Amino acid sequence: MPIRTLFATGASDLDEGTHARSLAHLAEQAAWCTPGSCGAAATVSTDEDTAEAPVAVTHPDLSALVNVQWESGEGPIPTALDSGRATGADDLLHEDRWPEYRAEALQAGVRSSATLPYRRDGITLTITVYGFRPGLKVEKGCTATDVLGELAATGLARERRYREALAEVDQLDTALRTRPVVDQACGILMYVLGCDPDTAFDTLRRLSQRTNRKLSDLAGALVRTRGHGMEAELRCLGDQRRDSGRAGGARDAAAPGRTAAPDAGPEG
Repeated sequence: MPIRTLFATGASDLDEGTHARSLAHLAEQAAWCTPGSCGAAATVSTDEDTAEAPVAVTHPDLSALVNVQWESGEGPIPTALDSGRATGADDLLHEDRWPEYRAEALQAGVRSSATLPYRRDGITLTITVYGFRPGLKVEKGCTATDVLGELAATGLARERRYREALAEVDQLDTALRTRPVVDQACGILMYVLGCDPDTAFDTLRRLSQRTNRKLSDLAGALVRTRGHGMEAELRCLGDQRRDSGRAGGARDAAAPGRTAAPDAGPEG
């Protein structure tokens, strides 16, 4: 799994925006307020997109520790993500659960680590702290690191809901602005084809799919040209729709269990 590494220092690494800055600041604060910690990493992943997890680390060497976990699928971070519980290694010198992570950590001089996961509305934040000595412990509860994680996860979820609300407002605004043009285009189709509003809209939609053009763009073009130059194609689409409707009616009439009404015999 590829990762993007963001460092807590260096202006060029923080130009990605406030989200990256917040993640880097969180890792820095977690390392600072955890007794015995030599550094920290923070990751954010979502239910919809797990192909790339943004990562912030307080030291470049720690990025390799995160990377080896994504690549191997093992380590405290994947374990914490799967279980939803805090995951630690008191002494990596005697740890046998994650051999690749263990080797990378010991090579970097890391003897212990602890990972805390926080899930909010489809977002999972992890905070991992590292120690040069065995026995580093960070658990869920009233610790400074845990409080930081809870607050950060809540803030990320709130920001996501806010962005989703902005996107929905933008979509509604676009729909309101394009609706009059679509209605006018449907009126032109009703005149050209002599059809009802539903048939006009269906024809416009199918023409949009056929030409791979946005419905609003196609409607705008129809309004500007008043349908001139497209009469034959529009009538062809209308005829196809009517033919498919007749074929569907014929299939329904011939369906099993249906009998034709008997001809009325002569009276008398």
